[in-house]
Amino acid sequence: MRWPGNIQKAREMQERMRSRVRITTYRGTPRFIAGVDAAFTEDHVAAAACLYSFPDLICLERAVDIQELRFPYVPGYLAFREGPAIIAAVRKLARMPDIILVDGQGIAHPRGFGIACHIGVLLDIPTIGCAKTRLVGGCREPGVRKGSWSDLNYEGDVVGAVLRTRHGVRPLFISPGHSIDKEGSIRFVLACVGSYRIPEPLRCADAYSRSMKT
Repeated sequence: MRWPGNIQKAREMQERMRSRVRITTYRGTPRFIAGVDAAFTEDHVAAAACLYSFPDLICLERAVDIQELRFPYVPGYLAFREGPAIIAAVRKLARMPDIILVDGQGIAHPRGFGIACHIGVLLDIPTIGCAKTRLVGGCREPGVRKGSWSDLNYEGDVVGAVLRTRHGVRPLFISPGHSIDKEGSIRFVLACVGSYRIPEPLRCADAYSRSMKT
């Protein structure tokens, strides 16, 4: 696939590809869940994919891909900055994940097509956006206990959930990316949380990508 190099063409791609997103109930039980994240130097991106067994959450393998940066930092266009390297890192895994957790947005995005959607559609794998900050929408504060959540609403639609993953900590912003729905996204994110606020596969991908920066 040829990735666009400017904002106009990137926006056109988002508008064109969002019709391919499927928000559906995830059937069955996954065997493998991966987390993906990226870290940056001035001119390179290092993307990591960490594959975990599910539900016991044992890290089975890690992969990294380092590429030259070809797209500027612009909110809402994260996929074009780190997506190519993330997809390459996932494809280096010996086993493909059944679900991918992405550090970014799914359909909770100005054009309904965040990086989790992009990765899910291109790889044809269910994806969940798991962001530390809100990009769009409004919500009420969820309860303080782990597992409490409230709807994230944008332009009259429910586009995700604001989820408390640990008692008393700041919530995460969860949104379906592709081939999963809000309820499934909440369920699998909570199932991947260990002793920290961030799900374990994403914590691994964050640490590994940072360690591989050149």
